Amino acid sequence: MAGLAASLRALLAHSIDYAGMFPPCQLELEPALKNQADYLRAPDAWMLSAFVLPVDQFASAKQVLSDFDPLHPLRVSALGSKTESAGAFREALARTNVAVRSLSAHNVDLVSVTQLEMFLPRDVDVPLLNEAGSILGTLPVFWEAPPDRAEQTIAAVAEINSNADAPTFGYKLRTGGVTADAFPTSMQIAQALVTPATHQVPIKFTAGLHHPLRQYRDEVQTKMHGFLNVLGAAILAAEYKWDTNQTALMLEDENADSFSFTDEFFAWRDWKIDTGRLQYRRKFVTSFGSCSFDEPGEDLRALGLL
Repeated sequence: MAGLAASLRALLAHSIDYAGMFPPCQLELEPALKNQADYLRAPDAWMLSAFVLPVDQFASAKQVLSDFDPLHPLRVSALGSKTESAGAFREALARTNVAVRSLSAHNVDLVSVTQLEMFLPRDVDVPLLNEAGSILGTLPVFWEAPPDRAEQTIAAVAEINSNADAPTFGYKLRTGGVTADAFPTSMQIAQALVTPATHQVPIKFTAGLHHPLRQYRDEVQTKMHGFLNVLGAAILAAEYKWDTNQTALMLEDENADSFSFTDEFFAWRDWKIDTGRLQYRRKFVTSFGSCSFDEPGEDLRALGLL
């Protein structure tokens, strides 16, 4: 691992949830699982986190675990079904809970469910979220809501966490997609980063973060956010209590020279955080889903960071 700065490792350790079954890659279950098994044995495995698996694919996944072993187990980020109302959400939650418990008990040496990601309909209230917590127990859950509902969702999650022995709820933010209109603005992301920092609510991201730095991409006809921008801004905004304007500045920076990594610290322009503090902050800035695991590593190599 020569040449890898300790602060870069701290920022990106287990940061990529591999989502190969989702657009634009959209692989079938078997080849996506084969990729995960290969990545677990690859030199970049330190960046790999869970495999994003829809709950309705759990039964199929049980049949194709032969590429995993106790040293290279399948860690699953379960994706619950997307619902549009509190009633449908409650039903989906019950199904999800049964599926998670079934997969978790299937072969404990080969597969485990490490977290759940699920979309939160607009009419889900704090009592229903509390109910969800009592159903799911200690399983960490990231509730997804669009940027315009980020603040209220994070506030509700924080309220529930504050009453729990150990906080298990976090917020999931969609940072892109396959069309330009799927990408939130820098200010929308900034707002979603500043809010959980004040509440110490864990946050994870999904979609559109294939590249380290913000850049215009022809395939989506817009600027894609960079994962160094987003993860770095989440960390620094929490450490320095940045406002949304300052946070958005970092999110919009397309200059690789603004980012520096040493064994002692990570810095963006004149803002520094030492590696120990960075590791602490990562407890609340967890991961991002990406349909490609190869692209982030290739881009980091092109920048001379790996």
